[in-house]
Amino acid sequence: MSNAATSGKTRLKTSAMIASIAGEGQATRAAPFGHALTALAAERPDVVGMTADLGKYTDLHIFAKAYPERYYQMGMAEQLLMGAAAGLAHEGAVPFVTTYAVFATRRAYDFMHQTIAEDNLDVKIVCALPGLTTGYGPSHQAAEDLALMRAMPNMTVIDPCDALDIEQMVPAIAAHKGPVYARLLRGNVPVVLDEYGYKFELGKAKLLRDGADVLVIASGIMTMRALEVAKALEADRIGVAVLHVPTIKPLDTETIVREARRSGRLVVVAENHTVIGGLTEAVAATLMREGVAVPFRQIGLPDAFLDAGALPTLHDRYGISAERMAGSIKGWL
Repeated sequence: MSNAATSGKTRLKTSAMIASIAGEGQATRAAPFGHALTALAAERPDVVGMTADLGKYTDLHIFAKAYPERYYQMGMAEQLLMGAAAGLAHEGAVPFVTTYAVFATRRAYDFMHQTIAEDNLDVKIVCALPGLTTGYGPSHQAAEDLALMRAMPNMTVIDPCDALDIEQMVPAIAAHKGPVYARLLRGNVPVVLDEYGYKFELGKAKLLRDGADVLVIASGIMTMRALEVAKALEADRIGVAVLHVPTIKPLDTETIVREARRSGRLVVVAENHTVIGGLTEAVAATLMREGVAVPFRQIGLPDAFLDAGALPTLHDRYGISAERMAGSIKGWL
């Protein structure tokens, strides 16, 4: 790693491929998905693990070591992976399928649509490197995955924030009947939600902290950023509420409308996703349908092919770092 000056501060650079977004000294848990799935499999003999040559890079290797007879390595063939998962689900298994988000949502979209979603099968598609969590450029940056999966009938869509979210998500999506697409943070994953007495519930948004001036509605790593921003803006006497929305579809419209209707607050939707077709547009459409008129702003990735590079640099460049997010909110007030 090398040091670089950004916004007047010395910051650690990451390699382009690193998938962890933990800050220096931040509490983390190693491979929460792999450990949670292995624990679930001890109670659920119908659970199987499948991947397309990415077991090590989606933390599925932990499951594979514990249950080699229930682990299917399909090679670099994502379309085959989805078709085989559909076949196993037809026979009563509950496949947890892992790959990178770009390979599932772009390369194997039709196979998910026709063989899994149309038959409403119990296949759980858990995908690493969501949004801008790698610096390898457009070939690996899944900046539009939520928009694609939201559009697929029968598909539940989840964007977890941290290790706790992932650990609690795994048994919840296994209990859910029907296909699920979940973003995955792998490796050493930050732990932040434990401070807020959080519990994951499928289809439910959670108000993590309250504030009188701004309501930030966020999912995934942007909830983590929103909490950092809320603490930082306390020094400027700006009260920031943070509403975490881990389930993008079905959306918890009741909670979103209730919190947005509280008068006098700027509503900001923050997401690690293109500004097209994700959480922001889902929230905006909900508020419009319900007749809720509020000051409204968006923090997200541009409708563009993103640059390659180190994540701190890219997050600053595209406005999703805590520093840039705080500056945007102060400018809007």
